[in-house]
Amino acid sequence: MSAIGVGQAVVLGVVEGVTEFLPVSSTGHLKITEGLMNIPVDDPSVVAFTAVIQVGAIAAVLLYFAKDIGRIARAWGRGLRHRDERHHHDYRFAWWVVYATIPVVVVGLAAKPLIDGPFGSLWVVAGSLVVGSGLMWAADRLGRHRRGERDTTLKDAMFVGSSQILALLFPGFSRSGATMSTGLILGLDRVAATRLSFFLGIPALTGAGVYELKDAVGAGTAVAPLVVGTAVSFAVAYASIAWLLKYIARHSFDVFVFYRIAVGALLFALLATGTLHA
Repeated sequence: MSAIGVGQAVVLGVVEGVTEFLPVSSTGHLKITEGLMNIPVDDPSVVAFTAVIQVGAIAAVLLYFAKDIGRIARAWGRGLRHRDERHHHDYRFAWWVVYATIPVVVVGLAAKPLIDGPFGSLWVVAGSLVVGSGLMWAADRLGRHRRGERDTTLKDAMFVGSSQILALLFPGFSRSGATMSTGLILGLDRVAATRLSFFLGIPALTGAGVYELKDAVGAGTAVAPLVVGTAVSFAVAYASIAWLLKYIARHSFDVFVFYRIAVGALLFALLATGTLHA
């Protein structure tokens, strides 16, 4: 029997689509939602399901940034064929994405038992939401916000890409929150930090979804909930990306900081009273 029904998949798809690219932790919100719907968060099929529906959100990124991705891919192809084309920023950026993905892949494979086990506790999610809020608040105020997307370097990509490990090990920290905060600390402006977060998330999240697909089906997750959840997350994520880029162009991250603290405090209270089980 599948641990997740079609109706629950719709709800989880909406949660995934809204929260995947907002710096509020999609994993944390999914675990909280699953707990409220009495879905066993430690069930292998549930763990795999949440990874697979991320592919829908990644598809939204691919569509939204299709022109940028096409430009970068063409530059990479030209650089592979012609040495004199390798000085272009887009060619180098394509390689930076590859290099910056390696650390999170290595840690993800090595620490998978911990990620699927004790690190998946809702206590960890609650603590990570609060701690991650502090990092985001500090980064938004200490960052110089002077460098744009064309000013990014290999060092930026490596630091931002490696920061995804925080969210991997501590669900609730937020991959978007960790990467955006790191970009701000490095001096990128909010739009550049956010766009870099999107691009670096594509290979990591796609790889995780594809890797977990066999486990999702093999562990008993029905195909229909997977398809529905992925489709819903795609549609909602596309709208979420468009909104976020417009919002952070004129506003700070304060609204996300306060929201994360509120959710973290609420989760602590629910766990302490026994309303939710870790």
